[in-house]
Order: sequence, then structure tokens, then C-alpha cells
Amino acid sequence: MTAPTDYASLPTPPACVADFCLIPIGTPTASVSKEVAAVQRLMKASGLSYSMHSAGTTVGSWDAVMRVIGQAHTLVHQNGVLRVQTDIRAGTRTDKAQHFTEKVSKVEAILAADSNNTNANAPPPAAH
Repeated sequence: MTAPTDYASLPTPPACVADFCLIPIGTPTASVSKEVAAVQRLMKASGLSYSMHSAGTTVGSWDAVMRVIGQAHTLVHQNGVLRVQTDIRAGTRTDKAQHFTEKVSKVEAILAADSNNTNANAPPPAAH
């Protein structure tokens, strides 16, 4: 592979799975549920497929993801938070398109098979 000579012309990946955790800093209380709710409203309005969990939100599509994370920062700042820190973990692949829910479903299927195999190999209950 040759290195590109014009880095400015490199495209962004066509798709990604990104997990981000937006952390409002300097809020009046330790609770950030109002800020998280505001960001979730933004996520819903964005039209992106997403999943909120206890430590962040998972979304897809590189350019749209980065745009909505930037918009989330602006939204939280507009709500009076002076400082916002975001941790982003993003993954891309070129061999196939994969939705984040597929990744979870695959692991759940493996675990279900483990459970079925464990139950099938278990000794019968003792007679009393």
C-alpha cells in the first residue's frame, strides 16, 4: 500500500459503529440526567439508529456520528454547561456492513448455545 500524498482528500469511512460517553463538567449538581435526556432527544431527532446504555450511546455512520456528537456538545453548552468532555470509541470495517445490534445478537446467540449445551450435559436431578 502506498501512502497518500494528499491527506486532505482522504474520505471518511462510509460506516462505523461508535460508542460515545458525553460528560458534562461543572454542573450545579452531581446528577447529569437532564443533560443526558437532552442528548437523547437530539439522537432521536437525528434519525440515526442508536442505543442508549448506562455508560453511553452507540450509533452508526461516520460523518453523521461525528456531526451529532458535535451537536450534542453545542446543546449541552447551550444549557449552561461550561465544559464538556466526550470519550469516543469508534470501529470501522471494510469487509461487510454490520449494524451494532448484529454484534450484540451474535454474542447473545453464542451465550444461549452455551447455556443450552450446559443444560443438555447436566446430570439428571437426584431422586428423593
